[in-house]
Amino acid sequence: MPDDDLAVLVRSAQGGDTMAMSELLARLTPYAARVCGPIALADGPDATQETLIAVFRNLRSLKDPAACHGWVRAIAVRESVRLARRSARSIPVDRLDHIPSRGDIEQATDVSDVLARLTPEHRAVIVLRDVEGLDEAQAAELLALPVGTVKSRLHRARDNFRKAWGV
Repeated sequence: MPDDDLAVLVRSAQGGDTMAMSELLARLTPYAARVCGPIALADGPDATQETLIAVFRNLRSLKDPAACHGWVRAIAVRESVRLARRSARSIPVDRLDHIPSRGDIEQATDVSDVLARLTPEHRAVIVLRDVEGLDEAQAAELLALPVGTVKSRLHRARDNFRKAWGV
């Protein structure tokens, strides 16, 4: 959907049009899921749902309807990291201590498995940089972190990813 059409839909939903809100949420769901899935992993559907609830509750606070995707991305990252942290606390495991070798066909790693070995914070920076295509400054702003922190997290995340992948 072109940004202009999405902005019109946002304005209608902000004005109380329930059909427009329903259509908006339907159109934003795949986008939110694409951001939430790789960060929250098994909690991706829950993070997506929490993102859409936040969009529904706070849509009237969005001042620039053309910025809808960026606004939703910020909510999705926040909710994904929050849920992933909660899950990580409930299962205290060092996921990088056993890495199957590349030749072990039964335990061959794929991208999802490797991402699961990273912390939620590292998954978030990888998704923002390598999936969403944001630069370090944009990712830093979205995550409310200094640019240097994002750069160091990205470096560590990529390094850990390479180690886990066996490259």
